[in-house]
Parts: sequence; C-alpha cells; structure tokens
Amino acid sequence: MSEQADEYDVVVLGGGPTGENLADRTAAAGLRTVLVESELVGGECSYWACMPSKALLRPGAALAAARALPGVPAEGPLDPAAVLARRDSFTSHWKDDGQVAWLRGAGIELVRGQGRLAGERTVRVGDRVLTARHAVAVCTGSRAVLPDVPGLAAARPWTSREATSAEHAPGRLAVVGGGVVAVEMATAWRSLGSEVVLLVRGGTLLDRMEPFAGSLVADGLRAAGVDVRLNTEVAEVRRDGEGPVELLLAGGGSITADEVLYATGRAPRTEDVGLETVGLEPGGWLAVDESCRVTDVPGGWLYAAGDVNHRALLTHQGKYQARISGNAIVARARGERTDTGRWGAHAATADPAGPPQVVFTEPEAASVGLTIAEARQRGLNVRAVDHDLGQVAGASLYADGYTGRARVVFDQDRSVVVGATFVGPGVAELLHSATVAVVGEVPIGRLWHAVPSYPTISEVWLRLLEGCRDDR
Repeated sequence: MSEQADEYDVVVLGGGPTGENLADRTAAAGLRTVLVESELVGGECSYWACMPSKALLRPGAALAAARALPGVPAEGPLDPAAVLARRDSFTSHWKDDGQVAWLRGAGIELVRGQGRLAGERTVRVGDRVLTARHAVAVCTGSRAVLPDVPGLAAARPWTSREATSAEHAPGRLAVVGGGVVAVEMATAWRSLGSEVVLLVRGGTLLDRMEPFAGSLVADGLRAAGVDVRLNTEVAEVRRDGEGPVELLLAGGGSITADEVLYATGRAPRTEDVGLETVGLEPGGWLAVDESCRVTDVPGGWLYAAGDVNHRALLTHQGKYQARISGNAIVARARGERTDTGRWGAHAATADPAGPPQVVFTEPEAASVGLTIAEARQRGLNVRAVDHDLGQVAGASLYADGYTGRARVVFDQDRSVVVGATFVGPGVAELLHSATVAVVGEVPIGRLWHAVPSYPTISEVWLRLLEGCRDDR
C-alpha cells in the first residue's frame, strides 16, 4: 500500500465501544478515519464484560421476580446449558463479523494488529505506518489485575474474562473482591447452581456507593445462598495440576474451590501502545482535559477516551467521552471554536459530576451523582433524604415482601438533587430519571411538576421530594 494511502485524518487505537463511537463521529463528519484493533472489534464489553455478564444475570433475576409472586409457577432451577447458550448468542460466539460489517457501513477502515505510537501523529501496526493529519485517539480500555498473592498466578485464577465466558458452572466457586464484578459474578454463578463463597478484604461491599447499598446487596447474596465473608484476606493460593484450588486465609483456615475468581482491580491497557515515543510512561493512566485531549503531550493531537483516562471506568461513560472527544476533534479539524466549559458541547462534565451505574445483583443497586460523603467532602451544604421503597404501592405490586431503599442527596443552597441511590428489585429503570434530575440540575420546585405514574415504583420520587422541600 502506498505511503499516501496510509495517511488519515484520525487514527483510533482500540475497537471497543469507545473507539467505535469516536471513529463513527469523526467518519460521519467526513474525516478519513481508521480503527486499529488487535483482538475482536467490539472490545471487552461485547465479549467479556457487559453483554455476557448481563446475559448470565438476567435469567436468575427473572426467576427471582417470578418466585416473589403467588400464583406464578416458578419451580425448579435454571437450565445452565440454555443460559450459557443464550450468553453465547449475545457474544456472537466470540466472532466479530457483525461489528466489522458495521464499521464498513459507517465508512471506517479497519486495520488488525497491535497499534503502537511511533512519534508525533504516527502509529505503527506491524509493517504499516499510519499517520494522522488531525488526531490519534487511544481507546484501548483496561484489563483485570491480579494482586501479588503467593501462588496465585500459578493457580490459573479466573478474571472477569473467564468468569463471563466459562463453558460450565463450577461446582464450587470462590470469588475474591467486593466490587461490581465480584458481586455480579457471585450472583450469576450461584443462580446457575455453583456453591459460591465471596471473600471481601474490607468490611463492606460496593464501597463507592452509599453504605446501605452494599449492606442490602450482601443480604440478597446471603438469601440466595452465597457465603459472604467480610474482613477476610487470602494469604496464599495453592493448586496442584488440574485439581481444586485451596485458599489459605490470613486469619487462619482455608477454603477449597474448583475455581477462584479474582475481581480486585483494573489497569489501563497502555503498556504496549508506544507511549514512550511521545514522552509518556508505558502502562499508566492518561491524564486528559475536559475534551479528553492528553495534557502531557504538546501539540494537542493525542486523545485518550474511555477507561484509559481513569475518569469513569464504565462502558456508557466511555461512549459518552467518545462522542465528546469526537466532536472536539471534528471542530478543531474545521478550525471551529470549541466549548469546553462546564456542560459545554466539547466537555465530558458528566464524569466528575457522578456517572450513573447499575449493579445487576438481586436486589439491584443503582446510583448517580454524589454520595452524601462525597458531597460533603466537596463542601456542599447537603442533606440525605431516604425512603423505604417497600412502602411504595408500585413496589408492593412488583413483589410480595419487597425490600429496598431510596436516597437522594439534596443541595440545600441551590435546591437541586446532586446524587441518588436506589436499591431493590427492578430499580435499574429508575436511574435515568435521577440522572436527568442531577445532570439537568432541575430545581426541586420544577421536579414537583414531573408527575410519576400510578402505581409505579417511580412514585418514590414524591416521598423523596417531600423531604427536600424548603418549607418542610
């Protein structure tokens, strides 16, 4: 291929949801865009994270919802083979033909291989050299990291990849960690018949949410038969050949399992993308400005969107950053003014404001914005308003014995909601209303006129708003 044919307007490293969305923005605006991917187009989310994990979780949630109602036949366990087959269909059986066809239809060129920066506006992929007239965007995501525990590496532990792609349910599964991956995978594999023990180093689950969220999720896991052990640390891991795994605990005692999943943190996939050629440290997170332009590289041509910039390790936030940075690249390529002020068209303001997140356990936990502790740390004059979700008519209709809790964090000076947390069956669908309220900074007086339908769980908003009233 000629040297001229390897010159593009935009070169995108990484073909996950972030890279795809960024490339789509720039290509749709007429910029010649190439996407470089070393694995499957569609990335972690499509094949080893969001899609397969939720496909594993949904049947158990549906069965639990059915069993919470009288008169609904819900006897017997799930069929693991059917659940896994449905999971496989959502991953397209780990083939990316459909994603590649989408790229082609969107006018985005694809180069397969490991892309590495090779100096300013230059990317090398094998023997090919790609140059960018306007921008190179690093969208390579993150990977699971294993802690330095004696014997762990040799024991062939599962990470999130193996946990979402396993071909059968292990008889006994030990899960180490207390975050989203740990609690979701403990939920999923328990629903498919595995005996699951969850080992949490700290004293709570989901420690980035309001404390009651982790407490209620722990109760739900225990009710489902998961052995939840808080304040428990693994000192050593042993495995003999293809045999079971033995986990020796720091406080004494041990646990034996057929597989062990470690879900204890993630690191950026930047160790092999040539950062050293532009003066950056390989393997590190990339610091960016509000438009996701890398701040430590002169010239304004290098961008980093998604997990690699450590602003918000969530697929939907990566796609959001892709839209923001893609629009900024287009505007700068055209010589147009960019708006990078708070909530501007070229500013990823939603990241620090508090991105939305759902944990698909039973019960579900959903949150957006700031917790009460985070709001106070920022110096805001706030108070928490709580309500028992089980007291809402829609919740009592949803399930007998419905247990859940809702909280909004209310900024008393500005009379707006700056955070919200919901825990309970089916609360994921409540979250976007809270996201609109937080991001839109909708005054409490106006929110009163957003009338929730009766009888839905959304009526909890009436009770929460009563607690936010200035004249209470």
